[in-house]
Amino acid sequence: LFLTSYKKFREKLLKRDIWHLLARLGENGFDSSAAAGAFVAMINMSRGKVAGSHGDLFAEEGPGGMLRGVDVSEPRTAAEKAAGLLAAEIKSVEQAKQLENPDARVGFFEQSSDSHILEIAECYQGLVTGDIERFTKKLWEVPTDNHDWIPFRRSNNINQYYGDVSEAILWEGGAGQLQTYASMAREQLHDMHESGNRTWGRKGIAINRMRDLKAVPYWGEHFDNNVAVVYPIKDKSLKPLLSFLSSDEFPVAIRELDQSIKVTNKTLLKVPFDLDLWTKVAEEQYPNGLPNPYSNAPTQWIFHGHPCGSVFWDEESKWTAHGPLRTDDSVLQIAVARLLGYRWPAELDAKMELADEQREWVNRCAALLPYADDDGIVCIPPVRGEASASDRLLNLLAAAYGEAWSNDTLAGLLKSADHAGKTLVTWLREKFFTQHCKLFGHRPFIWHIWDGLRDGFAALVNYHKLDHKLLETLIYTYLGDWISRQKQDITKGVDGAQVSLAAAESLKQKLELILQGEAPYDIFVRWKPLEQQPIGWNPDLNDGVRLNIRPFLTVPDVGKKGAGVLRDKPNIKWEKDRGKDVESAPWFHVFNGDRINDHHLSLDEKLAASVKKETQT
Repeated sequence: LFLTSYKKFREKLLKRDIWHLLARLGENGFDSSAAAGAFVAMINMSRGKVAGSHGDLFAEEGPGGMLRGVDVSEPRTAAEKAAGLLAAEIKSVEQAKQLENPDARVGFFEQSSDSHILEIAECYQGLVTGDIERFTKKLWEVPTDNHDWIPFRRSNNINQYYGDVSEAILWEGGAGQLQTYASMAREQLHDMHESGNRTWGRKGIAINRMRDLKAVPYWGEHFDNNVAVVYPIKDKSLKPLLSFLSSDEFPVAIRELDQSIKVTNKTLLKVPFDLDLWTKVAEEQYPNGLPNPYSNAPTQWIFHGHPCGSVFWDEESKWTAHGPLRTDDSVLQIAVARLLGYRWPAELDAKMELADEQREWVNRCAALLPYADDDGIVCIPPVRGEASASDRLLNLLAAAYGEAWSNDTLAGLLKSADHAGKTLVTWLREKFFTQHCKLFGHRPFIWHIWDGLRDGFAALVNYHKLDHKLLETLIYTYLGDWISRQKQDITKGVDGAQVSLAAAESLKQKLELILQGEAPYDIFVRWKPLEQQPIGWNPDLNDGVRLNIRPFLTVPDVGKKGAGVLRDKPNIKWEKDRGKDVESAPWFHVFNGDRINDHHLSLDEKLAASVKKETQT
């Protein structure tokens, strides 16, 4: 009924035979799970042909050669579709006019316009990396000042005006590892680059190609092939196109043409489009033009970085405006990240295009910089002469809210964080890390390391700063100070000091195992040869949280099963990635082409390979 590959077949049937009845069932037309993914239609046809008004041979089934039928593709189950066949409205369309539809697609619709999107716009598909786990990361996994990583748009899964740009791609100026890999894999990435890169740096509309076809403004970032970008030939068409493509009418129009789960970029251009009508609609929606990017979500590249700042679209003025200070469940998470010294990309890129209000909040973040910790380690209890994490966090929050700060504000924040009626310190100890993992896609960048005791040693650590030297500082300075205090308490006869000392010394031993990095507490990166594997705790941030966090989860658990020395276990799997490696991959012959991550190497193996490489050099 709609696939482009069947165009000639449809034309032949429409010209040669009589179409009596058509029942479009769509997806899930069968009860059996074995038919999942099949798009089903029932057609009643007969051979026959009579002269039609268009000069071809058409069937005269009623006045004008009418095709009648029902569309029950919307209901989700076979039972609902069966009921719909009995009750749905019977529609009629001229069989001859189906040939006038784009690609002679068959459906119960009348063309709303003689014009189509392809007359005023182009549409491009995005990149295929060939190894998505290697070349893409969440933006908070990679250093914000590393320009090898650039914004990367995947399918839009959030309900925001500017959609979801929460990932990064290792681009390296277009001449790095990804391009080398593509060449080795003999993938057709070059052609895709030549197609998709026509929109990079330009404004357009990004559309999910899967199912919901959600459309949002596109601001020139790189994008993957689950996204199609519609790029207007003339700038003046951008507003009308966005108004239409983001309306409820667009999904209906596209589904009349194509019910595939994944719509092609060429099909998107074949949708009828009334430019005059949607120009009028656009003038009502955007009389002042399209707003510059804004977002209050900490998972987005364009996030302003302020814990409680907000920007929203004001329907009355038809422009962006400052919103009320936020008290949602992300506020505490943002404040903790700032306390640990994390900064968002917008804070470090003065050229990033942002709404004026968004940029104002970015600028206000400068006043919060003095509250950030110097070394990226903040202990929950007071250690080494530093104030407790809760006291320091309170000071930062008070500075962020200014005159609006009060005990009621704190109570509201704790309620939003599912910790109503309790204290900030207990939230830090019990809730923070679990919620942090959930908010940031189980790729945490603030790690909660503890000794397993509810009131024992616990430290929040900025993953971006946690190199070999900082882990030594955590072990021998911060934890060392805590251990000394427990020994003093034992001398003083303080209850529980012996238990606290034992837990702290046990944590120290586990952290030393990670520091040394002997198997199975090592880091393994499947795309690096043996001589480039990390020796001891010397992580490469470009490899991502998923691989680098493994030693902390692998050492014997201090609390939750599988969490190692972390307060909770992120939902991370590193056993095996989808797809097959290229033959030139360093571990191709070891793993028979499988992308295995759960592998261990001894220090001796790594050191020997490193020495050999240096000798050859």
